[in-house]
Amino acid sequence: MSTQRFDIRHAPAPRESFRLLYISKSRFGGDWNSTTHTHSCTELFYCLSGEGQFYLAGQLFPVKPDDMVIVNPQVEHTELSLNASPLEYIVLGVASMEFLFSKADTNYAIFNCRENRERMVTLLHMLLAEADRSLDGCETVCQDLLEVLLIWLVRCTTISLQLEEAAPTENRECAEIKRYLDTNYREDISLDLLAELAHLNKYYLAHTFQREYGISPITYLNRRRIEESKHMLGNTGYSLAQISELMGFSSPSYFSQCFRKAEGLTPNEYRRQVRQGQRPAPSKRHEV
Repeated sequence: MSTQRFDIRHAPAPRESFRLLYISKSRFGGDWNSTTHTHSCTELFYCLSGEGQFYLAGQLFPVKPDDMVIVNPQVEHTELSLNASPLEYIVLGVASMEFLFSKADTNYAIFNCRENRERMVTLLHMLLAEADRSLDGCETVCQDLLEVLLIWLVRCTTISLQLEEAAPTENRECAEIKRYLDTNYREDISLDLLAELAHLNKYYLAHTFQREYGISPITYLNRRRIEESKHMLGNTGYSLAQISELMGFSSPSYFSQCFRKAEGLTPNEYRRQVRQGQRPAPSKRHEV
């Protein structure tokens, strides 16, 4: 009998060190005059087709199919597409991790993965499908697939990973309130109601939630509603009054006020840009 044995010399990184926050797939319908923004997480963009440009920390870079764009936390960026060849990509958001590049002072990178296209695209579509189905255990499967993807990237390039130190344990009451807001954002919700649900003084709850997430409970609620309303503005014919009511805003004027404050333009302006191809139609965002 012949036997081959392979010992695993090192323990893997702790599973809680980094986590997949979201994955989404987008396709532009034309030039998109986007505003720059930042994230507290690392984003990985894989260009499936089309051509465009990425604005990264004050510079424009051309992108083409099979380009991987990696953007570390707090780096200003946005993406632009070309009318003749609309850009299509998949993006991953990963918490508690950033990349180290060959240039020590660089917080982003673009490299082409054409030689590994089949492997990369297969893995990314597996991630999308798993997140979309949301079956039991999908979080574990998505985390496993993410780890495979990251290992491949490190093997095929000169980049390496840096994991953030484990953050303090999330406040249990705030976590429960956050989950409640994510599920019930369409309802009539006040700080008094949230305090009653958490069995806490409302001022203490507001202060603790702000400390935990860097945002007040009501501002978080409104941002959640705004993100959902963008999907309805881009993909339905509902009026502003209907969307305002469906999203739980007290009035269309308050909805418009919150939307403009969050997005820098009115709901009608946003809808017009989507219909004219200046912005991509909002795709379903898969939270993991």
